[in-house]
Amino acid sequence: MEAEVIGFILAILVGISLGLIGSGGSILTVPVLVYVMSVEPILATAYSLFVVGATSLVGGVQNVINKQVDFKTVLIFGIPSIISVYLTRAFLMPLIPHELFSVGPLEITKPIALMVLFAIVMIFAAFSMIRPCPDCNNTDTGKIKYNYPMILLEGTVVGLLTGLIGAGGGFLIIPALVLLAKMPMKLAVGTSLFIIAAKSLIGFLGDVQSSQTIDWSLLLSFTGLSTLGILIGFYLSRKISGVKLKTAFGWFVLVMGIYILISELFLNHS
Repeated sequence: MEAEVIGFILAILVGISLGLIGSGGSILTVPVLVYVMSVEPILATAYSLFVVGATSLVGGVQNVINKQVDFKTVLIFGIPSIISVYLTRAFLMPLIPHELFSVGPLEITKPIALMVLFAIVMIFAAFSMIRPCPDCNNTDTGKIKYNYPMILLEGTVVGLLTGLIGAGGGFLIIPALVLLAKMPMKLAVGTSLFIIAAKSLIGFLGDVQSSQTIDWSLLLSFTGLSTLGILIGFYLSRKISGVKLKTAFGWFVLVMGIYILISELFLNHS
């Protein structure tokens, strides 16, 4: 019960992070579910898709009200991402065998492999948040220019990663929109939330169609608190420097990613 309470408190923090910096919070959802709330890793990636999708949708609607969403970009980036994430959850994930290979005494299973992949993505996400991004200060409101091949490719890759590990991928989407579409930072954050919402919720449908048993009570409670968090995050974003917070959060995600990597490869193979 105590672990569940801690998990629900962390759910609020996940939402706050999404509201403050537009990314990062979703990448903590799976570790919280697995290590705090004892949800099996494969199921945790499915839960994360729902939590991230619903929370990002609330954030996306808020950004529509503030006129910070470009729907043409949502379609261009979102369609290949949505197709990719759905196919990954509905068809690719069930095809991955439970036992993959062994390295000495360490047997690499599907859950361990997914958590290791998740940890690697967390580390890359951390560097993305820590590293200065000069273009991310772009406030130009001129015409958006699209690098269509790169946007379609990145949309597909982000969808694949989202399907495998259940993270929204805002840390990949936002820089892509800023660099590949020359989009102002605030507009990129708002547009990213809508893309994350669409692909995550449709990806979750791939799990609903499978035989997985979903604990709706846990899932809806976690999602509700995360949604509350994103509203708090929007409020705090008016008072806190997002750039400084993003860097600090990046270091936290880096430490978490390294911990998960060590835990899965060296501590959990008894």
